[in-house]
Amino acid sequence: MTRRSWALFAGMCVIWGIPYLLIRVAVRDFSPGVLVFARTAIGGLVLLPFALSRGGFGPVLRRWRPLLAFTVIEIGLPWLLLSDAERELSSSLSGLLVAAVPLVGVVVAYVVRSDDAGGGVLRYTGLLLGLVGVVVLLGLDFEHVTGRALIEMLAVAVGYAVAPVIMTRKLADLPSYPVIAASLLITAIAYLPYAALNWPSSIAAKPAWSVVALGIICTALAFVVFFALIADIGPSRATVFTYVNPAVAVLLGVMLLDEPFTAGIAVGFPLILVGSVLAARRPAPAEPRASDAVGAEAVVAETLACSEERAR
Repeated sequence: MTRRSWALFAGMCVIWGIPYLLIRVAVRDFSPGVLVFARTAIGGLVLLPFALSRGGFGPVLRRWRPLLAFTVIEIGLPWLLLSDAERELSSSLSGLLVAAVPLVGVVVAYVVRSDDAGGGVLRYTGLLLGLVGVVVLLGLDFEHVTGRALIEMLAVAVGYAVAPVIMTRKLADLPSYPVIAASLLITAIAYLPYAALNWPSSIAAKPAWSVVALGIICTALAFVVFFALIADIGPSRATVFTYVNPAVAVLLGVMLLDEPFTAGIAVGFPLILVGSVLAARRPAPAEPRASDAVGAEAVVAETLACSEERAR
């Protein structure tokens, strides 16, 4: 990967390494549906001026079908299920379960016959090595965990793996800000009636600030960086940062909260980093085929980059 790709990758490791903690705090006062509304409304409103400056929503809304599919699969359902699951699961275990996203992404790439598939033995070794590292790092503690919560987290992982493929194939030639803002605002409008009827009567400071951080940092900023990362390295490799997210949470705890540096951290964190490097390998270039002329993700990524330059 290029230096830019690694910078984007590092940004996503941090930005999406903290939502599990923030969600865990926020659900103390906010129900899952209200939390999804608040997070998407804040994120969508923050990105609205940027979306309008990039040409507005006309071109995006003309592709309302893939836009709606992406919105539901990436945001509408996963964020609701994740918030509901974290009322029972710890933030660490939630991050561990979402670490299955890259593995699901590889399966999805093969099912849709994407050019993002492949990568050789080293790539699949990296995927498995990263997953082992997460298990070693955090351990598995399924005490008092219901099957419902685990199923919800599995659905989240599937949604996170499928949605980037929809975006890359159907929306990648559009400026990213209108796509992101439209998806967030559509979700907020959909959850508005529920939020209006179920808004909490009192909100403590920590849950309130957690929602603000979720909306601005972990939603608005995160999607801008995430889309740029997908354009650089493809959808399934772009999700490899989920291996590092739990490690970031642990490291922040060690540095800021004086939490113990355990043997699991010492062994698991290097495994995660090595696994991420190997899993981010690109497949070897294949001979060009006529069927690759349309929809090849390398071409789509280049188109996205060009459209962004024109939008600037």
